[in-house]
Amino acid sequence: MHLDLSKVRLRVATYKGGDATLLKTAGLADTPYTIDWSEFQSGNAMIEAMNGGSLDIASGSEIPPIFARLQNAQVRVIAVYKDDVNNQVVLVPKGSTIRSIADLKGKRVGYLRATTTHYYLLRMLEEAGLSFSDIQATSLAPRDGFAAFNAGSLDAWAIYGYNVPLAISQAGARVLKNANGYLSGNYLYYGHPAVLADPQRRAASADLLVRLQRACTWFGQHQDAYAKVLSTELRVPEEAILSLYRNQSQARRITGVTAADIASEQQVADTFARAAVIDRRVDVALLWTDTFNAALAHGT
Repeated sequence: MHLDLSKVRLRVATYKGGDATLLKTAGLADTPYTIDWSEFQSGNAMIEAMNGGSLDIASGSEIPPIFARLQNAQVRVIAVYKDDVNNQVVLVPKGSTIRSIADLKGKRVGYLRATTTHYYLLRMLEEAGLSFSDIQATSLAPRDGFAAFNAGSLDAWAIYGYNVPLAISQAGARVLKNANGYLSGNYLYYGHPAVLADPQRRAASADLLVRLQRACTWFGQHQDAYAKVLSTELRVPEEAILSLYRNQSQARRITGVTAADIASEQQVADTFARAAVIDRRVDVALLWTDTFNAALAHGT
């Protein structure tokens, strides 16, 4: 059955230089429905907005839904976005004498609670025989973290994405360690349950996910062109962006939900429970749905 989507309006979250830019640049933004894009700095902020009823579709890491599950938030995981983990790092300032994670003991370390930085910093510290109580940890949104790092208020900063080449190119930051081996490389698309229950918004969401899937394929073939667009939008040197692309741990792609994906997030949740970051074990499988698996399997 063909649905008329012309009156559908999807409220979708994006990051700066994220999905909204990618769709437009790839020539796939001509949707038969309206998209109201809202820009966010982190997945946990998107989850809060979605639970408050102001977002239909969002994306982020495996981490925010775990905290959403604790609160019985109105969020479902609807697709998986396989992407780079080498751009998730711990940075130290130019001239820092810190040479290992063990050297962070007693130091001022910025991160963002309920994000990948929380998880991989925890794992790295544990591996070095340390815990969060051994450092002066401060949860900061990326923009605030960047300001604090540049001002010399942090001895190290766990951060991700385009903030990494920006800090390296503008402030002479050095990568102490990246998250390869600590993160799965699974990033998630989140959907509000009301969207899944509405045939028209569900159809529009399926179309959007397939367009994003195709945009990822386009990106893999046009990285130089996309770097030029992002350089202007993010005010980051083009070469810094290309260096991220050249160092990717895996190619970008969007897939349906699998049992292995659910198990991966469960492992993260169990790690948080053991470390008492969350107060009880949670069953993350209840968050996941394969509603869009068929569309994504045939989308490309």
